Amino acid sequence: MNKALLSLAIGGFGIGLTEFVIMGILPDVATAFNVSIPVAGHFISAYALGVVVGAPTLTGFGSKFPANKVLLGLMLWFTVFNTLSAFATDYNSFIILRFLSGLPHGAFFGIGAIVASKLSKPGKEAQGIAIMFSGLSFANLLGVPFGTYLGKNFNWNVSFLMVGAVGVIAVLSVKFWMPLLKNSSENSFISEFKIFKRLELWLIILLTTVGTGGFFAWYSYIAPLITDVAGHPSSMVTYAMTLAGLGMVIGNFIGAKLAQKFSPLYAVTIVLFVMSIFLIINTFLATNKILILVMTFIIGAASFSISTPIQLLIINSSKGSEALGSSLNQSAFNIGNASGAYFAGIPIAMGLGYTSADWVGAAMAGIGVFIAIIIILIRKSK
Repeated sequence: MNKALLSLAIGGFGIGLTEFVIMGILPDVATAFNVSIPVAGHFISAYALGVVVGAPTLTGFGSKFPANKVLLGLMLWFTVFNTLSAFATDYNSFIILRFLSGLPHGAFFGIGAIVASKLSKPGKEAQGIAIMFSGLSFANLLGVPFGTYLGKNFNWNVSFLMVGAVGVIAVLSVKFWMPLLKNSSENSFISEFKIFKRLELWLIILLTTVGTGGFFAWYSYIAPLITDVAGHPSSMVTYAMTLAGLGMVIGNFIGAKLAQKFSPLYAVTIVLFVMSIFLIINTFLATNKILILVMTFIIGAASFSISTPIQLLIINSSKGSEALGSSLNQSAFNIGNASGAYFAGIPIAMGLGYTSADWVGAAMAGIGVFIAIIIILIRKSK
């Protein structure tokens, strides 16, 4: 069972690598395709759009097959299109490949979260899900900095060849370590979508979209924030990404503890409030070379503390269609990815500077707190 959870973590590592390494090499990709950094942000949005489209559709179709085979197929898809991304020759081909690479992301995490909870001991479901998401956080600690280093010192496409190599390892680990599993759902394809009638589900999706968008508003433009605002050389971006990744690893397990100590909903509310405050503080400290690195670690930890609580929150609100609900949360997370990068890019394009992205992020996280309070009040009124 430990190997099975490890295979999910390896898959999460690969997914985290492809999702976040683009942010570290965004200036290099922009230069390669002769576009501005805000326009290069479209590559982030294209991947996120793939997640949004793929999560409900692939989960819905895949729920009728054994979960271990579906996870294997998703990782095969992931490996093929991320490897092909390394050979993109222009803006259009790269943006299409980024979209295709994103399709299996949500379904893998959605089905994987259900599998992780079932493979865990009773009462330890949060820890099982946290182990899967640890791959995502370790990608930010180890994979993304190394991928950023390769992209900056050799060529941007070397970073995506690295993603393809991780994908091969993930495919093999799922193939040989994942036990035979039942279908992730016994419902018909149509009945799966009955959960869309639940108001709370929509509010959680909105909460995830807007709230986690605050993290992406900051993280999407972390490279120019470190170099242009703090005045560090471009080589420091790799180290900054490592600090952010270390914070994410620690935050991932803090989030699991919060979900066990409080309810997932209260844990999410606390995390979003803290994230909003830290993003505001960062706008005042970003010009300091030392403090910007300290805040990079702190914001990474605060932001990733939300992963497990928010996944448990939507699973608990999707009874009968847990896999679909779980994958929808990944769609919402990546709408937050796209919207955070997009909305933060607007004031940057207007010439307001890269710290303006943090103000956008703080506002989005703050709106997430407001939505969480609404859910709490609705629950109390029942």
